[in-house]
Amino acid sequence: MSQGVPSSAPAGRFAALTIGAIGVVYGDIGTSPLYAMKEAFTGEHGMAVNPENVLGVLSLIFWSLIFVVSIKYVVLIMRADNKGEGGIMALMALVQRATADRSRLRWALMSLGIFGAALFYGDGMITPAISVLSAVEGLEVATPALKPYVIPVTLAVLVALFIFQRQGTGRVGALFGPVMVLWFLTLAVLGTISIARYPDVLAALNPWHAVYFFEINQWRGFVVLGAVVLAFTGCEALYADMGHFGKRVIRFAWFGFVLPGLVLNYFGQGALLLHEPQSAQNPFYLLAPSWALYPMVALSTFATVIASQAVISGAFSVTRQAIQLGYAPRMDTHHTSEREIGQIYIPFMNWGLLVGVVALVLGFQSSSNLAAAYGIAVTGTMAIDTILAFVVVRGLWHFNWPLTIIGMAVFLAVDIVFFSANAGKIIHGGWFPIAIALAAFILMATWKRGRQIMRERLDSLAIKLEPFVESIGKHLPTRVPGTAVFLTTSFDAVPHALLHNLKHNKVLHERVVVLTVVFQDIPHVDDDERVEVWPLAHNFYKLFVIYGFKDETDIPRALELCRDKGLEFNMLDTSFFLSRETLIPTERPQMALWREKLFIGMQRNAGSVTAYFRIPTNRVVELGTQVEL
Repeated sequence: MSQGVPSSAPAGRFAALTIGAIGVVYGDIGTSPLYAMKEAFTGEHGMAVNPENVLGVLSLIFWSLIFVVSIKYVVLIMRADNKGEGGIMALMALVQRATADRSRLRWALMSLGIFGAALFYGDGMITPAISVLSAVEGLEVATPALKPYVIPVTLAVLVALFIFQRQGTGRVGALFGPVMVLWFLTLAVLGTISIARYPDVLAALNPWHAVYFFEINQWRGFVVLGAVVLAFTGCEALYADMGHFGKRVIRFAWFGFVLPGLVLNYFGQGALLLHEPQSAQNPFYLLAPSWALYPMVALSTFATVIASQAVISGAFSVTRQAIQLGYAPRMDTHHTSEREIGQIYIPFMNWGLLVGVVALVLGFQSSSNLAAAYGIAVTGTMAIDTILAFVVVRGLWHFNWPLTIIGMAVFLAVDIVFFSANAGKIIHGGWFPIAIALAAFILMATWKRGRQIMRERLDSLAIKLEPFVESIGKHLPTRVPGTAVFLTTSFDAVPHALLHNLKHNKVLHERVVVLTVVFQDIPHVDDDERVEVWPLAHNFYKLFVIYGFKDETDIPRALELCRDKGLEFNMLDTSFFLSRETLIPTERPQMALWREKLFIGMQRNAGSVTAYFRIPTNRVVELGTQVEL
């Protein structure tokens, strides 16, 4: 269930949750000062280091943090929660409700939402690579002779991070909050010292400097927005982690601690650039005194590991939600904590992300080169969030049309401007996250459509369950002791495994349960609503097990809940029968042949139903059937 804190919660719990939110939610956006300002002045489209440009870029960063992060995400989009949960999957569920009577619009918006989720995987590869690499690059600032060791050290840190995933985050999670609190305090102190030396930098608070920046730089000023966007990567985390900490905690942490720390550090870097233009090579590390460089490298590396950990965990979470909403095949999933349901480990995703991250580090070689690829996925997701959020504003909150259109136009215009400024990055590496997103989108869309076609084929051949049960009374087969549980996706049809068992073995168990697992478009389902039992004739039962898209799938535990519904199970006397479909591609026009073959490959390599639902393997019988797509 949601771990959000109520307004009446004790101060100690609120403080603990706030520290936890600082560690988990703000890692990505909190490590942006490592590279955002540097890229604005030394990147491929870097500006000349003069007062007009420094104040202009600073003003753009400050007002972007206010408008995009504070107003759009923290104030507005966080209102669009699905029973306390956030993130693009939760937002898609709300959009489905808002467009329930408009199927074409719903299909288009769901496709857009799937692509937004797919973009997360591209972003999830770049974030660990650029964050850790930018932190370790502090070594060459401290001692230029260490430059050859930057790439090996970065790879060693990243490989160790991904290897550690199987252990779960619980062991080090308690350190995340305190380390990130120290990180933001360090950002604030270094920035404040620099501002105190050169207070004229505070002029950048005036938005006129942002306007003047575009006036004097025109097209080049527009392109530099691609570096400005680096200052607010991680916005999606604010929304996605809402269910863990609650709106009140996340908002308090942002306005009371994180935002001031970021602003002070950015302005401190700006003050340094105003009076020491040569510091543009790495203004973040040059804010620190020389004796503090190595400790800063260590702290920065630790902070970027935490930021990377949050992104990796987010990829696991999005994948699990996609599986349970029917957009991805089952994958081997390990639960790394018995107390925290959100702590999971998906080996396939972990090693896939590692391969992508290592390829990025070896291919781009520096954080500046990686910055040329960063921003496309972030700004694309921001624009999709805006569209989906305003569908909810109109469809569920019933705001009037003029207000809705004006609000969406304003926020979407900003998103489009930032996306357009990053579009030039596509040929310089921005194609990588787009390619990853397109691949993920094709896989998810193909799986969703393939499952739909397969269900239609099975349903067309199915026998209605209740007439079948009635016919059993007229031609009683041999009944044997025990309980047989037949898993099926169709609640009103006879499972194919049941028909095959009856045809080949000529027997039925004395008690037969037809079990259908239902995933709803809400994050969690309470235990008292988890199961529904419908008795039928001749000791047959229909059983529905209901999960939200963030719930743990555990069939044996669900069967224990049936006791209160009048249906008790003895697991030593219960057998589970599963259908295993063998798919055959055809030339039918419902899906292209190459997609049919792709779907068949995904189906063949999908994780075990037994493992996914935690069914004891020694109680399972699988029976096969052929299905033409």
